[in-house]
Amino acid sequence: MRMVFRWYGTGNDTVTLRQIKQIPGVEGIVWALHDMPAGEEWPMDKIQAYKEDADRYGLHLEVVESVNVHEDIKLGLPSRDVYIENYKRTIAKLATVGVKTICYNFMPVFDWVRTDLFKEMADGSTALFYEKAKVDQMDPVELVNRIANDVDVTMPGWEPERLGQLAPLFEKYKSVSEEDLWGNLQYFLEQIIPVAEQHDIRMAIHPDDPPWPIFGLPRIMTGQASIRRLLSLVDSPYNGVTLCSGSLGANPDNDIVAMVHEFKGRIPFAHIRNVRVYDNGDFIETSHRTEDGTVNIAGIVRAYYESGFTGYARPDHGRHIWDEQCRPGYGLYDRALGIMYLWGVWDSMRAGERSGSGV
Repeated sequence: MRMVFRWYGTGNDTVTLRQIKQIPGVEGIVWALHDMPAGEEWPMDKIQAYKEDADRYGLHLEVVESVNVHEDIKLGLPSRDVYIENYKRTIAKLATVGVKTICYNFMPVFDWVRTDLFKEMADGSTALFYEKAKVDQMDPVELVNRIANDVDVTMPGWEPERLGQLAPLFEKYKSVSEEDLWGNLQYFLEQIIPVAEQHDIRMAIHPDDPPWPIFGLPRIMTGQASIRRLLSLVDSPYNGVTLCSGSLGANPDNDIVAMVHEFKGRIPFAHIRNVRVYDNGDFIETSHRTEDGTVNIAGIVRAYYESGFTGYARPDHGRHIWDEQCRPGYGLYDRALGIMYLWGVWDSMRAGERSGSGV
């Protein structure tokens, strides 16, 4: 397991590279050009600037999250080919600075949905929260306005230039079924994966967050069967999944431990985080500790160890603790605590193997 830490860039993150470097076992950053509109080719000078920042602290930038997929590709419009060509050229550029994995998603309109970015928990910390009844009843425009007014930082998946076209986007998706979306994803992968192979970069799709349809939009990356289908669309080790225990764990029916074992070799990137799911369908993001949520984090880490996982992992979202003022879900303190919990489970497995006693 190779531990990495998401970083939003100089002037766009409350966490510094100097702080990230001090977290035990962290070897690289997970990054992206967050000011680039989806579908645009990434400029080399901006890519190089990230590399120079990372190099100063001895951190690699082998994982990009995300090179966003333009909506025209998801919709299957004739204009998609222009954006796919831009994507290919971006892959080639990223290879020159050592990128090995690109995380992306294929979610229509919204990359992720929460109803409260700072829901207070019993201990006084706050966390990202999803209230099912609100989403079921809420106008998506209301949700966009609420998220936009809550924070002053860039929110991946909630780019203003895209969400400003919400009504036309929803109109376009009215005629797109789940099967249409699957077909459009296959078309994208058939174009992209050969380029990824050529440049030794593994593509890793992120599951839908949450893993069920919202606002009448189709969602297709929701569980074990859909991941199985995704991997069969283009049968290549460069077509993989970012296995996110938090996104998939919002549905208690998803057996993530089983997924780790089944998809061994096709998981270049792991997001490991916990959520507590309530009987009414609500969920809140908790600490990484297994007992604090519904997801068997310890079992997931053990499964990665047993399957010989050598990919990248990050602690994903954290709570906001100790009065830290930070981007929702992306403070320093709780994610650093999460890393130490993950290493604790991993190291206990390794120690047990060395002693021959098991754990």
